[in-house]
Amino acid sequence: MRINILLIVSIFLFGFPLSCVAEDAPPPVPQVEGLLASFEPQMGLVELPNGVAQLEVPEEFRYIGPADAQKFLEQGWGNPDGSGTLGMLLPTETDPFSGEGWGVVITYQEDGHVEDKDAAQIDYDELLASMQQAEKEINEERRKNGYTAVNLVGWAEKPHYDAASKKLYWAKELKFEDNLENTLNYNVRVLGRKGVLVLNAVAGMSQLPAIKDRMKQVLAFSEFRQGHRYADFDSGVDKVAAYGIAALIGGKVAAKVGLLAKLGVVLVAMKKFIIVGLAAIGGALAKFFKRSKGKAPVPSDPQ
Repeated sequence: MRINILLIVSIFLFGFPLSCVAEDAPPPVPQVEGLLASFEPQMGLVELPNGVAQLEVPEEFRYIGPADAQKFLEQGWGNPDGSGTLGMLLPTETDPFSGEGWGVVITYQEDGHVEDKDAAQIDYDELLASMQQAEKEINEERRKNGYTAVNLVGWAEKPHYDAASKKLYWAKELKFEDNLENTLNYNVRVLGRKGVLVLNAVAGMSQLPAIKDRMKQVLAFSEFRQGHRYADFDSGVDKVAAYGIAALIGGKVAAKVGLLAKLGVVLVAMKKFIIVGLAAIGGALAKFFKRSKGKAPVPSDPQ
């Protein structure tokens, strides 16, 4: 049975070269039971591997670390490269191997302290129009290189920046010309002392209501640790990023400063393989989340 693969890297709309897998290549069928059983899911207070940020993971999610996330992305969802993340968040209410499955890919971009002086002046409708104009030229290049054209339909969730918490979120609706359902790309950014914590989720547009609620939770429980927070910035020793809030959302300014080359993993956004045998998978998933219950990591004192 042939299953189409859709690899989405949302920054490609602004010039990032998308790598892809041939759609007629036979998809691998992972041993789901064994894959989930090999994971070490966590909830409660989780310190991310780079030591600069932490998550207070509620019962609605499980966190899996970088190694498990790589196996999940490559063996479970069929992505060619799932390395370089800080892990993933998987919602407990959804089978990640079903058509409704989704997850949150966590990464960190340390390009300097992102100043937010431009946040209050950004016209998001104008920014959207600029992004849509840019996509026309990019789609021409994509077609020349044998890739599917992608259109930015609009904001699925208009950008919002909280200056007090230094947190930013927005969602885009994307139309791939060979897909019936439009794609939802939901983005969360937490600004820190030396960089930005990046949390991205991708799903179908029909899942927007549920994912909107869950990503607001993710926004709330994702924080930098003491010493790495936005307020800890030291102008005497810390570098200032060459871009601001508008570039985090739009990407055009980021392209000019060479950031695009660093965001391939940051903005990985994938359409999963739909695996047959969902009844068996559902059982495996239940065991996975049951096994993880009550096994929160020992909290570490913030430094």
